[in-house]
Amino acid sequence: MNAARGLIAEDEPLLAEGLRADLAAEWPELQVAAVVGDGLQAVAQTLALRPQVCFFDIRMPGCSGLEAAQALAEDWPDGAEAPPFPLLVFVTAYDSYALQAFDAQAVDYLVKPVERARLAACVARLRERLASHHRPSGAAAAHAPAPAPADALQQTLVQLRALLGAPPGGDGAPGAAPHLAVIQAQVGNLVHLVPVEEVLYFEAADKYVRVVTAAREHLIRASLRELLPQLDPAQFWQIHRGTVVQARAIATARREESGKVTLTLRGRPEKLTASRLYAHLFKGM
Repeated sequence: MNAARGLIAEDEPLLAEGLRADLAAEWPELQVAAVVGDGLQAVAQTLALRPQVCFFDIRMPGCSGLEAAQALAEDWPDGAEAPPFPLLVFVTAYDSYALQAFDAQAVDYLVKPVERARLAACVARLRERLASHHRPSGAAAAHAPAPAPADALQQTLVQLRALLGAPPGGDGAPGAAPHLAVIQAQVGNLVHLVPVEEVLYFEAADKYVRVVTAAREHLIRASLRELLPQLDPAQFWQIHRGTVVQARAIATARREESGKVTLTLRGRPEKLTASRLYAHLFKGM
């Protein structure tokens, strides 16, 4: 088959170089276009280089491998001319409890330390999936059906929705955090107590989170990742990796051709965008 491009995201240089060397032995046609050491670079370089296969470490500085995949799914180009979404392989030290989530979604993953036999099996599956994208329809009929390039992103979205909702691995399933009742937003020596039910949406803003009500906005020094487990998921819906909205504040939802959804709010003039990853939340009854 034709050469494929790959990308490795791993923050431990020795492990990254080891994976690169093993891939060279198992898959000589694979051209590793870049090796990066954090999640933010993984997203930037994947969008720039458009590799066919990405190997993402789960735990990386900047953002995790799953969060990097989420960002890619949200930012991948739209339209008929867009390249196929890359095949994703997660490299993880997670325990068997968390790996059940990967198995359930048929997501390719490698466990550290990566064993050559497991890598060989993974490479065989990846090569078959890439070959199926270019196989003539007559030949394809003689094989088990495989997702077409146009379906690759949609399949990844389904898998990521499940994986992002699964408990993190490594330490077992965490206990549920109590839901917040009040947001404490400090400005100088003054602390504003904002009832959570008055918040229309939360939006990530660098090292802060914007807390937006109908009347005003506040900034709190926290990350959306820290805040999200403390919110009632029935009341607050994540619609983008950087936005969480109160469901009761949504007035209308319009589905765009790109697959994204544009929301209007009660009590605020601005519109919010729900990414393709969360568009499934908005269905007519």
